[in-house]
Amino acid sequence: MLSQRKERKNRLTVLHLAQPVEGGVARVVTDLVGAQVRDGVRVVVGCPAGGSLAGRAMAAGADVEHWAAVRELGPQVAAETVRAHQLVRRVRPHIVHAHSAKAGLAARLALRGRVPTVYQPHAWSFEAVHGGTALLACAWERSAARWTDRLLCVSEAERRTGEQARIDGRWAVVPNGVDLGRFTALAGASGTGEPVGSAASSAGGEEDDDDARAACRAALPQLRAVPPDAPLVVCVGRLCPQKGQRSLLRAWSRVTEHVPGAWLVLVGDGPDRAALEDGAPEQVLFAGASDVVSRWYAAADLTVLPSRWEGMALTPLEAMACGRPVVVTDVGGARECLPPGQEDLCLVPPDDPEALAASVTRLLRDDELRAHLGEAARKHVRAEFDVRQTAAAVLDLYREVLGAPAPADSEQQA
Repeated sequence: MLSQRKERKNRLTVLHLAQPVEGGVARVVTDLVGAQVRDGVRVVVGCPAGGSLAGRAMAAGADVEHWAAVRELGPQVAAETVRAHQLVRRVRPHIVHAHSAKAGLAARLALRGRVPTVYQPHAWSFEAVHGGTALLACAWERSAARWTDRLLCVSEAERRTGEQARIDGRWAVVPNGVDLGRFTALAGASGTGEPVGSAASSAGGEEDDDDARAACRAALPQLRAVPPDAPLVVCVGRLCPQKGQRSLLRAWSRVTEHVPGAWLVLVGDGPDRAALEDGAPEQVLFAGASDVVSRWYAAADLTVLPSRWEGMALTPLEAMACGRPVVVTDVGGARECLPPGQEDLCLVPPDDPEALAASVTRLLRDDELRAHLGEAARKHVRAEFDVRQTAAAVLDLYREVLGAPAPADSEQQA
């Protein structure tokens, strides 16, 4: 018993505090949790009830603690901060990793530098608001930087945005990564998110890819009204102002003028769903949230994310890992995630439906170009955005903050 207590005390303990329990932030946390547990770290996730984060974190081997918090700001922040402080006292972590704005607010107010703290904004809060609210958000980030051992950004663009806002922090940049076993066209075809044979998955042959696309379309009940050979564009993301689906719907009528048989599917849910559905153009489907987004990527001919701001969006990386070309808006880390040379074809200004429609139309009308871009995207993500590299870099960052050396056998393990 004494030896177990000593081992527990000496074992690195990380508390991940997160308010979003769905979407990209939850997937990033889940991937980090799984990798850190495999590396022998004691991982605790503090998050609200609901969504997928708690269940997936537990399945990955983490302890999960309930932290009641909501996305919105308001008088409840005081109670959320108290609960964050109580959670830290129970867990007694060596380091706290706070994800996104609300957790970053509560954790840093609760700790004020008393426990080593990493804050990962996942896109800055002041980009989501305007006027006096944006000024207050900037002022808070500047003030809170003194209680932050590292400001962890997912792209150089996100770091530059923070510096331009005059946030004087100790910066680190670690790009998002993708589970390359889960996100392949053939993994999507399996319906489970698991790869269908490592050799076939890595080969990415054209015939196998076409079979995977057809299998995924046949297996998705939402696509029963869509002809099996129809050009299909998929947009995965929370239905909210940040993700820019309103601009995409304005562009879609222009797209179908030139590609009459094309269909658009919006995968995800959120506060804007009712408004987006009201008056949406023809040949648009709202699929709702999905637990197997790899199947949607694999079913698509083209994926689109028309965000208005980002740190570095995860969904384009996932789609490219499945061998699908992407059209993204020039925000956050979009330029950094694209394969070199694809910027002119696949990158458009935000809130510009005409440019978005032109790019989507061009790619839908050229099968050979899409195939070339998709294969280049797959190779690029496999080389540069493996989630194992991301997780290792984050663990090295923890050790740097704590002044702890890397394990002696780390090179052999790698």
